[in-house]
Amino acid sequence: MKPWFGTPGMTSGLLLRILQCLSAAASIAAMASSTGFATATSFCFLISAMGLQVLWSFGLACLDIHAIRVKKDLQSQILLSLVVIGDWVTAILALAAASSSAGVVVLFVRDSDICKLEPTLSCHLFQISIAFAFFAWFLLVISSHTVLWLLASIS
Repeated sequence: MKPWFGTPGMTSGLLLRILQCLSAAASIAAMASSTGFATATSFCFLISAMGLQVLWSFGLACLDIHAIRVKKDLQSQILLSLVVIGDWVTAILALAAASSSAGVVVLFVRDSDICKLEPTLSCHLFQISIAFAFFAWFLLVISSHTVLWLLASIS
C-alpha cells in the first residue's frame, strides 16, 4: 500500500506533528504575552486547549521519531485507533477554544469597541494567537483524517 501524507511513523507524519506542536506553542506564546488575556474565560480555555495540543503533538512526534529511527511500522489497529480518538478529542477542544476566542475578539473589536476604549488590551496579539490556533486545528484535521482513512484501510 502506498503511504499517505501524514502517516504515523513516516517523515511526513513527523513534519505534520512538529508543525502542529509549533503552531499551538505559538498560539500560547502570543496569548500569554498579551496583556489582559485573563479578562475572558475563552482566552484561558484557548491556552489550556493549545497546551493539550502541544503535549499530544509532541508525544506523537516523539513516537514518529522513534519509529523512523528503528524503522518500525506504526500501522497496528490498536495504535491507530488510539491516535484517531486522541486526534478527535484534541481537534474538538482546539476548534471550540479557537471559535469561542474568535467570538470574544469580534465582540471586543467590532461590537463594543473595548479595544479602542481600553488601550491596555493587546487585541492584535489575541488575533494572532487565534490565527495560530486555527492553523494548529487545521493541521490536526489533516492528520486525523489521514489516520482515520489508514485505520479504515487496514481493518
